[in-house]
Amino acid sequence: MISVDGLTMAFGGRTLFENISFVINEKDRIALMGKNGAGKSTLLKILAGAQQPSKGNLAVPKDKKVAYLPQHLLTEDDVTVFEETAKAFAHIHAMEAEINELNKQLETRTDYESDDYMKLIERVSTLSETFYSIEETNYDAAVEKILKGLGFDRSDFDRPTSAFSGGWRMRIELAKLLLQDPDLILLDEPTNHLDIESIQWLEEFLTESGKAVVVISHDRAFVDNITTRTIEVTMGRIYDYKAKYSDYLVLRQERRAQQQKAFEEQQKMIAENKAFIERFKGTYSKTLQVQSRVKMLEKLEIVEVDEVDTSALRLKFPPAPRSGNFPVMMQDVAKTYGDHLVFSEANMTIKRGDRVAFVGKNGEGKSTMVKAIMEEIDFEGMRTLGHNVQIGYFAQNQAALLDENLTVFQTIDDVAVGEIRNKIKDLLGAFMFGGEESTKKVKVLSGGERTRLAMIKLLLEPVNLLILDEPTNHLDMKTKDILKDALQSFEGTIILVSHDRDFLDGLADKVYEFGNKKVKEHLGDVKSFLEAKKMESLKDIEK
Repeated sequence: MISVDGLTMAFGGRTLFENISFVINEKDRIALMGKNGAGKSTLLKILAGAQQPSKGNLAVPKDKKVAYLPQHLLTEDDVTVFEETAKAFAHIHAMEAEINELNKQLETRTDYESDDYMKLIERVSTLSETFYSIEETNYDAAVEKILKGLGFDRSDFDRPTSAFSGGWRMRIELAKLLLQDPDLILLDEPTNHLDIESIQWLEEFLTESGKAVVVISHDRAFVDNITTRTIEVTMGRIYDYKAKYSDYLVLRQERRAQQQKAFEEQQKMIAENKAFIERFKGTYSKTLQVQSRVKMLEKLEIVEVDEVDTSALRLKFPPAPRSGNFPVMMQDVAKTYGDHLVFSEANMTIKRGDRVAFVGKNGEGKSTMVKAIMEEIDFEGMRTLGHNVQIGYFAQNQAALLDENLTVFQTIDDVAVGEIRNKIKDLLGAFMFGGEESTKKVKVLSGGERTRLAMIKLLLEPVNLLILDEPTNHLDMKTKDILKDALQSFEGTIILVSHDRDFLDGLADKVYEFGNKKVKEHLGDVKSFLEAKKMESLKDIEK
């Protein structure tokens, strides 16, 4: 369907990938994998036509439609959710309007033999053929179905898009994309702003639609559930596996083991030949053999072993000063926005050293409770913080709050105080911002890089209560694992809002469930919580 031939992309002396070729077939569902900075998002932009390659060709048939959802998007603010989503059909309505206008012209004009008249007829014929080939659709019903699938209530349809957070606005863009009925769907981190129920809906939509999909995602389960093929971008080349993500990991390990073996055997052969040349280079009877081996070594193509991503985040929180026995107590807390009740009669007692998870579908009050604890909003009821509680807070929009005009180094330099000032470069290096990376402006950073930078700011002062609201959005799988390890060794108290089951597993020892305007306490980890609810996964909780 779509072919990529000899694609090369270079930026300021650095080649992201060189001379890569592959074909995307109808119904292919491809995971684009590779470490941060390997060029995945750039390749997706080239496929979308949003960026031009340095060399090579991209062939897309004229009758095939490609739709692209980038990581960062903002919708307009002057329309409702329904109006913005219905813009997906704007091109169809424009086509219909143009056909009507051209037909009116044909009715009134009398220059039947002129070239202009013939061109009008050709234009109407072409447009009509396209227009009437589009399946008859009840546009309002289609918009409603998609919006509800992505978690919007009917009461949200007439609200302005400006009333929604960035994550919900991203869902509107996703709804518009899916309504366009494209032949190829390109998605860059689509699950970052979706709750588990919406992720499951999107999985079902993509697998049942029969469309070709190329997706970049750090959500293991999502990638495994929807893809049947994996393309890895590494060291400037690609490897194409006809396998889903978890199978690809096994195949990649086998490939690297084979490469390592071939590399070691070749190095042994080179060493033996060099020793032979050194030993006999002055011996007349061996001259031909020596020359033959020298030429052979000159022409030899050295076996390369693919890089293993060793850019690990060596993440360690500073020692936590001791807090009182009960860092957070909330008594009979209630919150309403206008006529909308989020929750009422909510009580929680969080002891020193507790690791607490807030779970439940989006909109049930998890982030609202966090804001109440932080006293960022007004609410009814009592909030009591324990003695010497020092809070480290990571909000969902933390990365968006960074000053875009500062460099990475300036961002940290502005908040660092005391001894840590001498270690800023070491700290940035540990978070993969070493060398030239530290001079980048915040505005050019990817979502993952901004999240890492916001996480560094959190690490600069010793705290004993960490409140993290969706900390894993935009973090790649390796970074998520390292953050989880650091949190497991953290000495203080943790409150975690997350819909990432993989991340919460083994991290939380108490669960607060948000739903039906109530907050319920469950002692035990996420696994025992699900067992008590007789549920398989957090997806079931969010239904």
